[in-house]
Amino acid sequence: MKKLADLVIKLGNVDRRWIFIIIAIVVMYPLFKPLGLPIRPSESSQEVFNTIDALPQGSKVLLSCEYGPSTKPEIHPMAIGVLRHLFEKGHQVYVTCLWPDGQFMAREALEQVAENEYNLTYGEDYVLLGFRPGNEAVIKGIVSDIRKMYTIDSRAIPIADIPMMNGITNISDFDFLFSASAGYPGTVEWVQLAADPTGIPMSTGVTSIQVNEVMPYVDAGQIKGILAGMPGAAEYEKLIGKPGIGTSGMDAQSIAHVVIVLFIIFGNIAYYLERQRSKKTF
Repeated sequence: MKKLADLVIKLGNVDRRWIFIIIAIVVMYPLFKPLGLPIRPSESSQEVFNTIDALPQGSKVLLSCEYGPSTKPEIHPMAIGVLRHLFEKGHQVYVTCLWPDGQFMAREALEQVAENEYNLTYGEDYVLLGFRPGNEAVIKGIVSDIRKMYTIDSRAIPIADIPMMNGITNISDFDFLFSASAGYPGTVEWVQLAADPTGIPMSTGVTSIQVNEVMPYVDAGQIKGILAGMPGAAEYEKLIGKPGIGTSGMDAQSIAHVVIVLFIIFGNIAYYLERQRSKKTF
């Protein structure tokens, strides 16, 4: 028993750099090889899925990207998951960006899903309209006359030359709106200036820290569900049956939390044994 106590005390005084190395390994492993830990979708994630799943085939969907590299781990898996769901159902996707960084995030997601996974045709199945400065003014422009706001797309192709833009003049010509948002301008502005005034159904995916700000709109029925942070992204991947970086990210986060708790428990045991030994010495 004494030898075991000695070993625990010795391990309790291990160089903290070893702890950092262990945590790094524990976090990295699930990112390369997902563990498949159980995921139970929340009601709000289920509502987003149900709303998109119920759209008639060939619907026109406006997807707005308002996030950048700093919030990519939370929002990007949502955008990818929603794109997979939309393309799987045969919908046309129109992508706008209220943030400059959003255009790069949107292009990356479209290249991965639309081009590499589904081999879709640009201008017929999807289009990246891109970023325009102006914050709320951009939303108001899309609501009233999208052709005045966007004369060319992100590839400098005239809007009139894009087949899927035929018949699209304002927000009323879309069947659904999804905002992948990390802050201002984003979900709240889309609700206040587009979804509420026009009645277009809308869902959103936001960072975990934004959930409390957006949830009142969900409770009021102004937003059809919400994907909340990385857990929301993982839940959506579960619902569409296509695990991705959201799922592996949650695996890494969950295992890291377990290991940290175990280190805390072990450290306290080592501290207690060392204190008891000190008392006996005196």
